[in-house]
Amino acid sequence: MSRVEDQWERLVRAALRRERIGLDALSQPAGGIAGNVPSSLANNRDIDAILRAADEILAEDPNISRILCEQAYSLAQNLDPNSEGRGVLQFKTGLNSVIKQKLAKREGGTIDRSQDIARLAEFYKLYRAKNNADQLCREEMELRESGAFTGNLGELQRKIVKRKRVFATLKVLGMVLGQLTQEIPAEVKQMIESDAAMTEDLIAYNLIPLDAPTGADAILSFAEVRAAVSALKYFPGLPRLPEELSIPPTRNPDMLDFLHYIFGFQKDNVANQREHVVLLLSNEQSRLRIPEETEPKLDEAAVQKVFLKSLDNYINWCSYLNIQPVWSSFDAVSKEKKILFVSLYFLIWGEAANIRFLPECLCYIFHHMAREMDERLRQQIAEPANSCISEEGVSFLGQVITPLYEVVAAVALLTSFECMVVQAALTVEQEKIECHMCKGMKVLGREAASNDNGRAPHSAWRNYDDFNEYFWSLHCFELSWPWRKTSFFQQPKPKKVRTF
Repeated sequence: MSRVEDQWERLVRAALRRERIGLDALSQPAGGIAGNVPSSLANNRDIDAILRAADEILAEDPNISRILCEQAYSLAQNLDPNSEGRGVLQFKTGLNSVIKQKLAKREGGTIDRSQDIARLAEFYKLYRAKNNADQLCREEMELRESGAFTGNLGELQRKIVKRKRVFATLKVLGMVLGQLTQEIPAEVKQMIESDAAMTEDLIAYNLIPLDAPTGADAILSFAEVRAAVSALKYFPGLPRLPEELSIPPTRNPDMLDFLHYIFGFQKDNVANQREHVVLLLSNEQSRLRIPEETEPKLDEAAVQKVFLKSLDNYINWCSYLNIQPVWSSFDAVSKEKKILFVSLYFLIWGEAANIRFLPECLCYIFHHMAREMDERLRQQIAEPANSCISEEGVSFLGQVITPLYEVVAAVALLTSFECMVVQAALTVEQEKIECHMCKGMKVLGREAASNDNGRAPHSAWRNYDDFNEYFWSLHCFELSWPWRKTSFFQQPKPKKVRTF
């Protein structure tokens, strides 16, 4: 119990230290033009964001600030053209006064709007270059990965605040430019699209928000967590990912990005299982009580423990069927390969829906997908797996899980429907026959009629448990890989239930 309390105190101390450093800059109230948007216009958050950006760049370029204020005025006018909302008239009057009396005077009293779009596009490039937007991202990512911020969270926090402010302004500039014209210069449009990922403040539902460009999370200060995150990095034996694959700028590509690309797992599933694997590895690492180092490394014993625990059912399944697992021996599997196998298994599990209740079926799927993964590892450039390719793209859910789920769901629905019919007939009979075995006899009669004393095809009389039994037999390999759409995938049709 004392060890648990010690770990909890470490986490609380780290969280409190983070809260004390640099958070004032994030919570400062809006001043100047912004911060006075009436509540009746609050549904349009763009107005306040545009005015905040106008305040930010007022001293730097009043002309651009004026363009932003005019766009905010247009949005307010579109939302409430008659100024009927509480405070809307005052807000519009004040904003219009700011545009005419302050911003217009700096231009000599006249406003030339013919070049507004060109000025805004040019300013986007200048603002981005002046604030070294790309360098801000690189410095923050390097500091995160080095682990050096654990002793100085204030430095990382300041970098995060600056990066958020710069990219928030860039977001507004790009948004207003898009609202004013559809013909954005190609160079600027490409910049806007590439900056979009760093602009959004993602809601971190995960304990370890690895994909979110937010503040330094306290849990990332733990040596075992940093070691686990580092162990997921893209190692040299993996094929090169295509350039068009989108990776959050806050981190480098890792093993799960590789699996995401070749099998088409869903984005949120990948994020959840990345955290899942990191927590499993870091928990085992913490149990080893290894002294903290400047650059912590994941111990082989921690990886082996997670590997055996996670794939225990698959190992037993292979032993029961007397088949060779996807690895020749435990000793022949490298530490990176073990983490890759564990990640693949949890990605399959995370997207399997109700097929999770068929654990041996998951073993069958993992067995074949791991072999596909081995084939892709021999390539220089990663390519999608054949089992997950369709006309719509690459999708594990659509090509592997959905066909199987539709059959299981149809069988479950059919069974429920037939039971309802039997129960209805039983209610009528109970008025005439007082026999407690009546219900059991009717159900047995229904099943006997369905399976024709075992001679009916399997697809005609299966129940939910039959699927589990099927994958405990070598007959399951008749399904091949990718799925061979045999009678196994044929959905049963309801039959007329005979009553007594």
